Amino acid sequence: MDTQLIRWPSPAKLNLFLHILGRREDGYHRLQSLFQLLDQGDSLQFEVTDDSQIQLVTPIPGVPDEDNLVVKAARLLQKHGKGTKGCRIYLDKKLPMGGGIGGGSSNAATTLLALDHLWQLDLGIDKLAEIGLRLGADVPVFVRGHTAFAEGVGEHLYPVSQPGLWYLVVSPGIHVATKDIFTHPDLPRNTPPLRWQDYQFESTHNDCQELVCKLHPKVAKILQWLLEYAPSRMTGTGSCLFAVFPDKVQAERLLAALPEGCRGFVAQGVNYSPVHSLLERLKRLE
Repeated sequence: MDTQLIRWPSPAKLNLFLHILGRREDGYHRLQSLFQLLDQGDSLQFEVTDDSQIQLVTPIPGVPDEDNLVVKAARLLQKHGKGTKGCRIYLDKKLPMGGGIGGGSSNAATTLLALDHLWQLDLGIDKLAEIGLRLGADVPVFVRGHTAFAEGVGEHLYPVSQPGLWYLVVSPGIHVATKDIFTHPDLPRNTPPLRWQDYQFESTHNDCQELVCKLHPKVAKILQWLLEYAPSRMTGTGSCLFAVFPDKVQAERLLAALPEGCRGFVAQGVNYSPVHSLLERLKRLE
């Protein structure tokens, strides 16, 4: 198989809940969450080169390459390389930015996993997750590739299995900066800790949701609309929302009825990342 032509999946995630337990002295927050991986997302292609250049062939408008997590991940990984290999990267971006569904973090993780394989570094998942944490708190969950319960700042991950429910993910078309939410004085920071074995969707919440809805009335309006049809919640620091369904048909029916001014997609929850499934297939063919 020509690995130069492969499309590497970069799956989205949902925070099925997000509890903020407190704030550390370094400014980071102690939290608990359940990262649900989805079977939909972006994709990337990597063309290995014999020079040390990292080129993003498909830049994102308004985002300088040096600020793109894909480029940052490739350059960070390159420092651990045995040689001087570079690459040209093609990013097919479908997930909205600033939506709380992990687009940038997932792109970074897929870059680490793919280039570790293509550059033949074989650093191992633990090392890649350690590198990923330097890029962002959500990157390790994508590197490890399992739906997981998270603690700490998101770096302590415990793989869990969830039923393959269907989700309608809705983007209101609003960019919410994570930093703005986590530094806001009105953000709740005192939710009691939860044992992951006691998790139930109905008894959890998203501590960021009320604040984001207050700051962005459009998010609040769409959330109220979704709640009329299914259990619904905001993911991460927003602005994306999700509604939970037992089957694909119901989710697609509501997708077709979305209010004007927002867009969405239907995805199924998976317990194992599609990029890891691809890696396993590639290794079997070697």
